Amino acid sequence: MNPASSHPNPPPPSVQTVRKLIIDVVDARDLLPKDGQGSSSPYVVVDFDGQKKRTSTKYRDLNPTWNESIEFEVSDPEHMDSEELEIEVFNDKRYGANSGSGRKNHFLGRVKLYGSQFAKRGEEGLFYVPLEKKSVFSWIRGEIGLRIYYFDQQVVAEEAPAQGGGGGGGGQPPQNQPPPEEPVPNQERPRQVMVVEEARVFEVPAPMENVHDGCHSPPVVVIGESHPQHHHHYPQQPPLQPQAVHYHHSENLPPQQQQHHEDSHSHQHPPPPEEQFLPSVRKMQMGRVGSSGGGERVRVLRRPNGDYSPRVISGKFGADQGERVHPYGLVEPMQYLFVRILKARGLAHNESPYVKIKTTNHYVKSKPASHRPGEPTDSPDWHQVFAITHNRPDSASTTLEISVWDLHSEHFLGGVCFDLSDVPVRDPPDSPLAPQWYRLEGGAADQHSGGVSGDIQLAVWIGTQADDAFPEAWHSDAPYLAHTRSKVYQSPKLWYLRVTVIEAQDLHIAPNLPPLTTPEIRVKAMIGFQSFKTRRGSMNNHSASLHFNEDLLFVAGEPLEDSLVILVEDRTNIEPHLLGHIVIPVSAIEQRLDERHVASKWFPLECRGGGGGGDGCVPPGRGGGSYCGRIHLRLCLEGGYHVLDEAAHVCSDFRPTAKQLWKPPVGILELGILGARGLLPMKPKGPGKGSTDAYCVAKYGKKWVRTRTITDSFDPRWNEQYTWQVYDPCTVLTIGVFDNWRMFTDGSDDKTTDCRIGKVRIRVSTLESNRVYTNSYPLLVLLRTGFKKMGEIELAVRFACPSLLPDTCAVYGQPLLPRMHYLRPLGVTQQEALRGAATKMVAGWLARSEPPLGHEVVRYMLDADSHTWSMRKSKANWFRIVAVLAWAVGLAKWLDDIRRWRNPVTTVLVHVLYLVLVWFPDLIVPTGFLYVFLIGVWYYRFKPKIPAGMDIRLSHADAVDPDELDEEFDTIPSSKPPELVRARYDRLRMLAARVQTVLGDFATQGERVQALVSWRDPRATKLFIFVCLLITVVLYVVPPKMVAVALGFYYLRHPMFRDPMPPSSLNFFRRLPSLSDRLM
Repeated sequence: MNPASSHPNPPPPSVQTVRKLIIDVVDARDLLPKDGQGSSSPYVVVDFDGQKKRTSTKYRDLNPTWNESIEFEVSDPEHMDSEELEIEVFNDKRYGANSGSGRKNHFLGRVKLYGSQFAKRGEEGLFYVPLEKKSVFSWIRGEIGLRIYYFDQQVVAEEAPAQGGGGGGGGQPPQNQPPPEEPVPNQERPRQVMVVEEARVFEVPAPMENVHDGCHSPPVVVIGESHPQHHHHYPQQPPLQPQAVHYHHSENLPPQQQQHHEDSHSHQHPPPPEEQFLPSVRKMQMGRVGSSGGGERVRVLRRPNGDYSPRVISGKFGADQGERVHPYGLVEPMQYLFVRILKARGLAHNESPYVKIKTTNHYVKSKPASHRPGEPTDSPDWHQVFAITHNRPDSASTTLEISVWDLHSEHFLGGVCFDLSDVPVRDPPDSPLAPQWYRLEGGAADQHSGGVSGDIQLAVWIGTQADDAFPEAWHSDAPYLAHTRSKVYQSPKLWYLRVTVIEAQDLHIAPNLPPLTTPEIRVKAMIGFQSFKTRRGSMNNHSASLHFNEDLLFVAGEPLEDSLVILVEDRTNIEPHLLGHIVIPVSAIEQRLDERHVASKWFPLECRGGGGGGDGCVPPGRGGGSYCGRIHLRLCLEGGYHVLDEAAHVCSDFRPTAKQLWKPPVGILELGILGARGLLPMKPKGPGKGSTDAYCVAKYGKKWVRTRTITDSFDPRWNEQYTWQVYDPCTVLTIGVFDNWRMFTDGSDDKTTDCRIGKVRIRVSTLESNRVYTNSYPLLVLLRTGFKKMGEIELAVRFACPSLLPDTCAVYGQPLLPRMHYLRPLGVTQQEALRGAATKMVAGWLARSEPPLGHEVVRYMLDADSHTWSMRKSKANWFRIVAVLAWAVGLAKWLDDIRRWRNPVTTVLVHVLYLVLVWFPDLIVPTGFLYVFLIGVWYYRFKPKIPAGMDIRLSHADAVDPDELDEEFDTIPSSKPPELVRARYDRLRMLAARVQTVLGDFATQGERVQALVSWRDPRATKLFIFVCLLITVVLYVVPPKMVAVALGFYYLRHPMFRDPMPPSSLNFFRRLPSLSDRLM
């Protein structure tokens, strides 16, 4: 017997994926001298995941260059984003003046980074980080240059021998295989994970506070019944497949779909629509369905039409809830009957079979079956999942009918019937239900004629929107799947492309120019739909080169497939003359993350033929032309800026483009979109009727979410829940509701747009930490016909973050925008133009998704028209300024009441307080801060109970003139008749005249102050300087406390000692001359 044959073949070696982290320590700049000789000998210590390594020491160098790479192995790649990388810089005392002492190495600074800031290999870039202090008393300066990236490496792992002896273990391990490493006890640390979002771990305090606040408006009458809670008990054994019963064929099935309106007291729960993301993210964003239902929803009467403020709604987050709220339990569970149709076999003769699914209240049809290649036509495939709204207490005695029909002949091919009381219930942790084969049956006539035969493979179960099959299922309330399904979108990664045009040489300029005429040469740069031109180039007398020295900024979006086209044009004549061009791929342009210098390059210009730069230049994008000059450019993609695509006052994200510069998140924002109430009809449906097919869109940061569309319902219930990472609490979450029109065109008509129903904004900083807000917000929209309330939306919001920890509080002391916005700021006009380009790119990107997010939806969510002219907005901003200055007006009025002795007791107390402050002036500043503290404590009683929504009074939407609204919605250029445009222009001129008068008054007061010593009025200046001399003598002679008391008592004197006429000082100031008499 062959001994080799007694042992089975060894299994193939297992391959494991190991993640490597590389830290390139490039250099440091402007370090602090700490060796006692005016210098330092620095080295760097890098600590990551319990591993510590260091670089070499650079002898006496305050600007050292290392260019050393340090490699770490990531022990837990899934939680790498939460790992901390600490980089410390020290001065090596061995090279200093006190090298013989026993002191430790001097600390020169440190940097803390997190795994979320690491880039993949190929996407890394050099960035400089300022060195931070270790304590308050540290003296640190300088910055360090780093390049950090990671990559995954496939390694062959050695198979461990089976325990307990056994065959196959006689072979010796390979010689080159290293021994297995023992686990380090220090690295095994337990974590109490409370909230996980996008592979980021947060430890949230255990107590979660639930909100059920009242509102300021009077209470309303509540009418409704409290239904008893239904408890369903299911056996603990594994769920069995439903048993099929004999199918009785019905001749006439309803050809149309019966619309089902859910009861307002039904139990509902959150869906996970993010089907294109990782399973961990989907699992994280799906709410776990509890075994017990929440509290019953109570029908609340609508308030009067004049009340447009948010209100607290009842539900599962009432104050009487004793259990702790699940981290993702913001919405209510919704029961669905899931039917998975896979395939059939042995069907009777047919051409194109399809499946009908019918319950008491619902009726849906599948798509026509597809036949597998090489298989007979009696074995079709469907592979579809249907989710039918299911109310278990009402439908416990109903049946589910599944039948197969021929599409062309409408011939019945068989069916199967299920009793819904026997259908198993599946919770998300359970494994998917295995499909089974069921025998197709029919009536007696069908069985004898042979028209019914074969089997169908399917699975039936009851679940919620947390089920794995829910995102891909066909819903009974959303028949148009392509444009009604829920979806998660990601905005494209946008960069600023900086093009610095420095110089152009060897241009072939036309020689036949008129005398004393300088050629007008301009450079035009284009990328996609964006186009900018430089100013006129200046020519040097000593050379034929043209100098521009001008920056042009563009917005470029990944995957950076566009090309930058540079055109050099001669615009001396009326018709521009092309002198040369060059095409540069954007992907080949260098990226920078800070303000470091980027090297400039010379690029040859191309044109067709043998030069001359004639009219026959090749179109941009084609090469092979002859040399016709060169241009000096500096190109770079700016990763240190935040590309604004939203209005600055409602921005949801301020992170820079480069991921390496991101700070760690401070919390998680959870949003539960419960539903809407009382929506108005948006489209006609028969005579005297209307319908609304509503869906909701929420946007925060780069992440967009879209709920499924609920068709033909004025009270849709979505119950979907989503989460976002929060990097800055001073940001805004935007939620919009729209009516779906695209589902009727299926994307074939680009002119069809979805109608806006309303929008709600919630500022994250107004939310208390770990507190659930369940409120109803009015959906307000401003139309050409005026302001209108379209309904209400019900939302549940929670901001999960540690309260008042150093990381959370430190955010308020950091700059709002990234560092590059302050080192190389952008102009207001330039920023607005770039924002328009970014908005257009985001809208184009999301429009290519499936289902598409329309450009009108994106522009409405991003407030693309927020800076357009509006008389209503101008009035609103003016009254906002008046409201801000109201405290000063109130203080002046209070002082006037004091000095007029309206309340003698208060006036006497003010006299006493004034005397105390004059005699003890060191109490003035502490008293002022104490007063501010007491004001803050007093106003704590009036703090907002719920996040505020849209304010119609603040927006001046309730009393706007119709003509002003028509002007606000007018296009640019105007599409109105000339007479109307002329009338609006005259009205604008009248308003501008008032503004002009106010500005002139401000200028007049300032010029009168200057006239005090400018000798424009010699007599007034003589009087003023003489009074100043007199005041100086008095203040030298009289003690200042006596002067202060005298002036204060004189100001607060009794009205019987006052003259009703203006004082002499005010009369003197008003008589001073200004420059208004010199205006033409």
